[in-house]
Amino acid sequence: MAEMDINQVLAHLPQRYPILMIDRVEACEPGKRIVALKNVSANEPYFQGHFPSRPIMPGVLILEAMAQAAGILVFRTMEHKPSNEYLYYYAGIDRARFKRPVEPGDQLEIEVEIQGSKRGIWKFACAARVAGALVAQAEILCTVRTLNGEAL
Repeated sequence: MAEMDINQVLAHLPQRYPILMIDRVEACEPGKRIVALKNVSANEPYFQGHFPSRPIMPGVLILEAMAQAAGILVFRTMEHKPSNEYLYYYAGIDRARFKRPVEPGDQLEIEVEIQGSKRGIWKFACAARVAGALVAQAEILCTVRTLNGEAL
């Protein structure tokens, strides 16, 4: 169960500020699961407009954090790192549910488990928690494709 600091996270994700949603990995078991953290800061650019009177992290960005954690898990499982030769992206989102708002000062813990992989499509069970309380969950599908569309 390997931990990863921000430099190792950056080596396993193509995203950068302001869309980088993973600050650290607490545990990673390639082929099984990952637990990652996102420190939700009042300085996040989306809080200016979502919402000025009560800042709330957009649900789509919680889903993006789940996909990024899943991406690290896939790259660690496949023993690859991101490259200009292929892309990692969403193929679907099912059963997304949001239980309570995520606000500045929260630390979002994202847990992702591999449910399976078929023809280059990976399926994950994802949960996001703040202080142990479930704030969001979803099943997501992601894929790694070469630039010409072939599965990696």
